[in-house]
Amino acid sequence: MLKIDQELVDAMVAHARADHPDEACGVIAGPEGSDDPQRFIPMINAERSPTFYRFDSAEQLSVWREMDRRDEEPVVIYHSHTATEAYPSRTDISYAGEPGAHYVLVSTRDPETAEIRSYRIVDGTVTEEEIEIRS
Repeated sequence: MLKIDQELVDAMVAHARADHPDEACGVIAGPEGSDDPQRFIPMINAERSPTFYRFDSAEQLSVWREMDRRDEEPVVIYHSHTATEAYPSRTDISYAGEPGAHYVLVSTRDPETAEIRSYRIVDGTVTEEEIEIRS
């Protein structure tokens, strides 16, 4: 189960809405081994695409180094889907390289409501998990 603060959910949704119609992406870091998302890190979709996202390699290296310096890890890796449900695509699954992370998808296909779902993706196996949003 992903336990996450409402302000972090709001930040992911705001980032997804701001980048729409392109997919948004980013990370929420937390202390190593804690499974506690704390620090919101919006990133640039290097593809600038409504159907695909990819972290910019230089930015990703910088973000991961900063997390290392702060004894953090990527607790949540998020991105948006602009026209489809919040479910990992085959490409999303193939790129999921952090087995301990929660992969959160935000669908912005409905301009009135954001669909938010979380998954664990390990060795190509997708498992949806509950989200507990803390106020």
